[in-house]
Amino acid sequence: MRTAAEEVSTSGLVDTKRAARLAKRRNWPEAFKRQVVAETLEPGSSVSIVARRHDLNTNQLFKWRRELLAKEPPTAAETNLVPVEIVAAPERRPPRRRVERAGFIEIEFGCGARLCIRGEVVPKTLRQVIELLR
Repeated sequence: MRTAAEEVSTSGLVDTKRAARLAKRRNWPEAFKRQVVAETLEPGSSVSIVARRHDLNTNQLFKWRRELLAKEPPTAAETNLVPVEIVAAPERRPPRRRVERAGFIEIEFGCGARLCIRGEVVPKTLRQVIELLR
């Protein structure tokens, strides 16, 4: 039976003599960040294309945009504010109490027509009916 070292050789794939290095983070100057973000704000530009042009990760560029654009206050031309006027609320009248009227009206016209009304009737409607029956 073979040992694991004889079955797979990794000596050609991995340099075991070198110490492992930690990757250094790139530290970008603030002026460079502002310049690249400004390129993304130009009409027709694409964030991913600008990122590739400068050898950046697209997510990194979006992060710079969030950070830098949040600092800059919007100009007067960019704000779409509408003038607002605060007025006092109109006086509210208390709701009228509805009086229940249970009544009976009978009107007999000269032409022989008779109108019998029970309960409450809207005056405007009653006036229209009387005009039609005259």
